[in-house]
Amino acid sequence: MSVSGAGARPEAGVSSLRWEERPEGPVLVLLDQTRLPLEEVELVCTDVPALVEAIRTLAVRGAPLLGLAGAYGVALAAARGFDVEEAAGMLERSRPTAVNLGHGVRLAVQAYRAGLRADGDGARAAAAALEAARTLHREDAGASARMARRGAELLDELLPGGGGLRILTHCNTGALVSGGEGTALAVVMEVHRAGRLRRLWVDETRPLLQGARLTAYEAARHGMPYSLLTDNAAGSLFSAGEVDAVLIGADRIAADGSTANKIGSYPLAVLAKYHKVPFVVVAPMTTVDPETPDGASIEVEQRAGHEVTDAPSLPGAGGGFAVAPPGTQAYNPAFDVTPPELITAIVTEEGVVSPVTRDALGELRTRSRSGNGMMSA
Repeated sequence: MSVSGAGARPEAGVSSLRWEERPEGPVLVLLDQTRLPLEEVELVCTDVPALVEAIRTLAVRGAPLLGLAGAYGVALAAARGFDVEEAAGMLERSRPTAVNLGHGVRLAVQAYRAGLRADGDGARAAAAALEAARTLHREDAGASARMARRGAELLDELLPGGGGLRILTHCNTGALVSGGEGTALAVVMEVHRAGRLRRLWVDETRPLLQGARLTAYEAARHGMPYSLLTDNAAGSLFSAGEVDAVLIGADRIAADGSTANKIGSYPLAVLAKYHKVPFVVVAPMTTVDPETPDGASIEVEQRAGHEVTDAPSLPGAGGGFAVAPPGTQAYNPAFDVTPPELITAIVTEEGVVSPVTRDALGELRTRSRSGNGMMSA
């Protein structure tokens, strides 16, 4: 893996992931999200082990983007003559909770295998895997736009009156996690463009500060009115009546609607329920996993304790020092699971499920497969 980049360029467009054909061979270029917001630096992956390391260290992250990374990773292995099946296994195991990662890997592998079966030509099979990745990329961008529109329409229904909205969000769900403008943050962008965003409340999102580093970065680039808060300050905002809606993304949605998202999402759902504030999940249909029956069946990734016991290290800003006594044991799940009864609605590109039930999600999946996605209530 090599590194290239420059200082922050807030006026430039962000490309979180792209495929490049270079004289020495194809590469996958990633925006290193661990270096944001202070530096925009790109990582150049020439093989799957480098991509797996980028996924594990969260240089590339976010459910939809992980799906794209998985698909392009398979294409990279095929184009460079590596063992595609081995590469696919490495990619799928790199982060267990995000269902999109495996989905993207399997799509590209299926295209590669079909290409081989057709005429046995490895180059054409590699091209088929790359086309599958590019198709998924285009579909994700389209899904993002449709989720943004559906989510904004839902907020208009839930919160009529035309006034400015105060929306609380957790972790990062914008262009940094998507082939388009994102999931939950894409909805916020739609509200902002309509002149209805009064305030975006950005949870810091401990321990790795994806809200502070990434969501605030995206909000600032787009001129949104936003404020940053520590995760445990959210309760005071709810009690003061300063939150109109909570919008989050998802890494896996079980068949019953249970939703795994960045750790800290479940407490927000409890707060929202108590204070009668809509709690909305925004995610593409690829995040809905019918093979996972319920929340208890979702494998939650456990991350290294040093992410909790040490302060995050940011380039040029210091950090990385211990904040707990030596030998402190840390509990550091990457995600928590919100049960469907705490979720007001799930917004997908194919429709909105509200109330969230197993039957309603199943019906939406059936409609989406038939190309007739509709609002589901």
